Amino acid sequence: MDMKFIYKLSLIFLFIQCSVPDTDNYDILHYNESDGISTLDPAFAKDKSTIWATSQIFSSLVRIDDSLNISPLIASDWLISSDGKEYTFNLRTDVYFHNHPVFFEDQGRRVVASDFVYSFNRLLDPQLASPGSWVLDNVDTFYAENDSVFKIILHKPFSPFLSILGMQYCSVVPKELADVSSFGESPIGTGPFMYQYWKYGSKLVLRKNPHYFEFDNDNRLPYLDAVAITFIKDKQSEFLSFLQGDLDFISGLDASYKDELLDLNGELKSKYRNQINFESINFLNTEYFGFLMDGDSPFKKNIYLRKAINYAINREQMIKYLRNNIGTPANNGIVPISMYSNNSKLNGYKYDIEKAKYYLYKSDSMGYEIPPITINTTDNYLDLCEYIQNQLNSIGLNVNIEVNPSSTHRDMVAKSKIDFFRASWIADYPDPENYLSLFYSRNNWNNGLNKTHFSNDEFDDLYETSIIEKDPKKRELLYLKMERIIIDKSIVVPLYYDQIVRFYNHQLIDIRTNSQNHLNLLRVRKIK
Repeated sequence: MDMKFIYKLSLIFLFIQCSVPDTDNYDILHYNESDGISTLDPAFAKDKSTIWATSQIFSSLVRIDDSLNISPLIASDWLISSDGKEYTFNLRTDVYFHNHPVFFEDQGRRVVASDFVYSFNRLLDPQLASPGSWVLDNVDTFYAENDSVFKIILHKPFSPFLSILGMQYCSVVPKELADVSSFGESPIGTGPFMYQYWKYGSKLVLRKNPHYFEFDNDNRLPYLDAVAITFIKDKQSEFLSFLQGDLDFISGLDASYKDELLDLNGELKSKYRNQINFESINFLNTEYFGFLMDGDSPFKKNIYLRKAINYAINREQMIKYLRNNIGTPANNGIVPISMYSNNSKLNGYKYDIEKAKYYLYKSDSMGYEIPPITINTTDNYLDLCEYIQNQLNSIGLNVNIEVNPSSTHRDMVAKSKIDFFRASWIADYPDPENYLSLFYSRNNWNNGLNKTHFSNDEFDDLYETSIIEKDPKKRELLYLKMERIIIDKSIVVPLYYDQIVRFYNHQLIDIRTNSQNHLNLLRVRKIK
């Protein structure tokens, strides 16, 4: 029988079953995605809204847990060869794809090692053009030894590789369905929730997977009956929906309601404490400015100007008045301090107006001419850039601001058309290497990660040594040496390490996250 015909029949089947009523008889979690969701295909899970949704539907070999440790998921355990290049994964035998007519079974088809072979080949397929294909760049080959053993062999050792496998891009998908063009609209995975209904731009509903493979003691997870996602674009309207009880939680600190909910010390205001639970944890996101170290950039040779700018910014004041103390001043380098076990030894730049003026004097005495400086940014960060502008003007610099759409800004940075640019880096995987790769000289050419075009032989040698070092403590020392170079050369202006902010209603119990801002709904309950 034609597979596409079966797939169309299955859509009708699913539509008929899309009848979980939104009543008090069901435990349904409601949240909003103001940025929308364009696909539910994990091969395209490159933004927060898509990652949150697909992580409920799909599973990978491993996952990053609440403490940023790598833990088993579909792989029950694994073995890494002594040379660090061969990974052998033993798969669970109780993981099934969501029930679907194409499988002709009552609980879906069991996941086997060849499904990962298919899923990885699909990720690499140039016709699919997945933005996540890079995660397998260092993979030489992969194959199924048998139904329960999956092997990956790398070109060269790479210590953070297991963390990469925890990304949504590496999710397993069924070969019977994933090649159909509408897979991203009505996906079938192995996760705790199954696709049920999607009215594009209005509402997405996921329902509980009754055959999910994880348990809490003797209770099969998840506890929730369904997840309902709306797509209200206006942040103030989203906030009002939350206060009215139509949403169970909101995430992020938007300017439209930050002063309503939080005081300047970052505490929830007393009038909301009986209604709302507030959570804030470290986020693997660094907001910073980058200097272009190439071409005709005035920052290329003038280290004194770069240092002056770093010392001229009062990060503590910026965090307090622009972000209600949500975030940590980035006085320790580009890597968020929470990623290191021993970050106290890494001192970066703190506000020191006298040092800022001294380095401007040094710049002048060395004969450097300082042209007007333009800060390039987007609308979302205009208030922050105006603050930086005032700080730099106060030490005698002539600073202007240019605002562009996000797409234009990204394109100009990528093409090295901006000398001084606002940027941020959210960790793809929880390892400092992910941040330090931004300054590895070969990444000027490979994939364009090195937007500053910084090139330093000592840094490159340390980087290449670190990625093959197996001992975590030794690897961290190498990372710290690399950061020391970035700080001493003043290649960027770290501003703050962000924090994840969530507001919950009192009905929710055991909603979890980690510093990568994952959404873990496995054990969430709603009390009536």
